[in-house]
Amino acid sequence: MTTPRCSAIIKSRALLAGAPVAMLALLAACGGEAESGPEAISIVGSSTVYPFAQKVAEDYVAANEGAAAPVIVSTGSGEGIEEFCAGEGPATADIVNASRRMTVTEFNRCGTNGVSGIMEIKVGRDGIVFVSALDEGIELDLTPGIVYRALAANPFGEEQTSANWADVDASLPNEPILVYGPPATSGTRDALLDLVMTPVCRTNGAMAALEESDAAAFARNCHALRSDQAYLDQGEQDDLIVRKVANNPRAVGIFGYSYLEANADSVRGLTVNGVAPTAENIADGSYPASRGLYIYVKTAHFGVTPGLEDYLAQWTQSWSAGGPLAAIGLIPATEEQQAASAAVIEGRTPLTSEALAE
Repeated sequence: MTTPRCSAIIKSRALLAGAPVAMLALLAACGGEAESGPEAISIVGSSTVYPFAQKVAEDYVAANEGAAAPVIVSTGSGEGIEEFCAGEGPATADIVNASRRMTVTEFNRCGTNGVSGIMEIKVGRDGIVFVSALDEGIELDLTPGIVYRALAANPFGEEQTSANWADVDASLPNEPILVYGPPATSGTRDALLDLVMTPVCRTNGAMAALEESDAAAFARNCHALRSDQAYLDQGEQDDLIVRKVANNPRAVGIFGYSYLEANADSVRGLTVNGVAPTAENIADGSYPASRGLYIYVKTAHFGVTPGLEDYLAQWTQSWSAGGPLAAIGLIPATEEQQAASAAVIEGRTPLTSEALAE
């Protein structure tokens, strides 16, 4: 029978092509012939955190002879947390990557399903960036208000009628709104809604009142993206968004900052409130759409899943300024936050619902 962990390994086969140790883990976990091989750490979740987790995994394998390559599946934060919270034991994920904090509702669902302890580890920062093609791409000076009015399903409770950017703001080009972005399962989309869209909607008194009186109506008007051809969901494939934007001068893409840095030869960042999406501006908070990046770990899996302690130790050796993760686009957390996260790992300190609600 194929377990959820085995399914994750199979889904990752294409990602692990050419990695012999990982293929041994695949066979072992799925009942193949390599039963003596070590069990691989199973990781699901955010596409934004994925390249950082993958780099840590590569360095962990290099530093630990005989270790199985962790199996990492990019599912999006929401779907990843749901899978992570399905329960404990070898048939479940050890770690979930998340480009937003776990919600109290998700945390409580974990508990209901028997997940007895969860460590929350903030691994760095990221920004939600808006990009256009490097060569002759559309020029937009964005604000959170422009983004909300252009992309909301029902801006301020009204029908969405904007077809061109100039319909939103007369200072913008009279070009069709065409945005490639993340799907509903993505933490990047959640962050876009939470950091950019919803705060704008709350500035309207009638909309703000709905948050208390009619939560469903508030969500429809303040926390939902349009579903027509102006916003096209590209799944958990940020590299696909890069390619589509690079090949279409009218298109705008939305993803995490690391993909902008990695693809600066084909796309460029658009300003928000006149602030460019740079590592420095995201780190100091001057860029409006910045967020924390997290991993969540099951404490019950220590001593059960081989190498889990060493994999987490590799994170602590990787996330500083000037470290290997910063070299591929991670915005380091403050030194105080790094120390706090290292202390959580050292003490295997479980998260509480009270801390999560702060």
